[in-house]
Amino acid sequence: MPRRARKLSDTKIYHIVFRGINKQDIFFDDEDRKKLLLKLKHLKKELNFEIYAYCLMSNHVHILIKEKNWGDISLILKRLLISYAIYFNTKYQRIGKLINDRYLSIPVKNDYYILNLVRYIHQNPVKIGLTLNYTWSSFNGYLNYTDNLLDPEFILDMMGEKSFLKFHQIEETGIFEPSDKLVPSDEELKLHILKTYNMNPVEISKLDKKDRDIILSSLRHSYSIRQISRVTKIAKNVVSKF
Repeated sequence: MPRRARKLSDTKIYHIVFRGINKQDIFFDDEDRKKLLLKLKHLKKELNFEIYAYCLMSNHVHILIKEKNWGDISLILKRLLISYAIYFNTKYQRIGKLINDRYLSIPVKNDYYILNLVRYIHQNPVKIGLTLNYTWSSFNGYLNYTDNLLDPEFILDMMGEKSFLKFHQIEETGIFEPSDKLVPSDEELKLHILKTYNMNPVEISKLDKKDRDIILSSLRHSYSIRQISRVTKIAKNVVSKF
């Protein structure tokens, strides 16, 4: 029976999951994990895709990825999985398949689904007794900006850093619903600016650059680039510098 063609994502964003054949481990040590991430990094440089989250468990991997061109995802995964399998089989002197042929590629529909997927991926280690600060996930990259494989701006543009952390403290249920309470409303941001700085949001753009930048930097801890830009009428490329 022929396989079904994979569904293409309207957003070009996919939740990718691949597992070891027969659920066997695909990483035996940290060198193996580093090798997979390095191969992914090289492909990213060549094919210009974006990565919003990842997590390497012992026998499976999650990646939240956005392809540049429709259909690139098949090429990306084919090259990644073949290359890693060759490395693994050579290192451990084994033959045969390492990873299931039919990896999952689930099209991602909207922003709320993306946010919940990021949390789901980052909470994978928690479900087996590890912590959010698990070394082999992208969670830490959102906190220290040192992970050059990750593209965190897309997610942090939807929620500030404090909201991101608060969001991750809530146990992921598998029911991907909007989390409005975790994302401050525009009215809350306007009120915060009025109470804290005694001015209307649109007045921030009229301040001296030094004063304006201090306020924008402070707001970025709790509010998204998109929201600050929308409320203050300051261009997103200006807000994104903080």
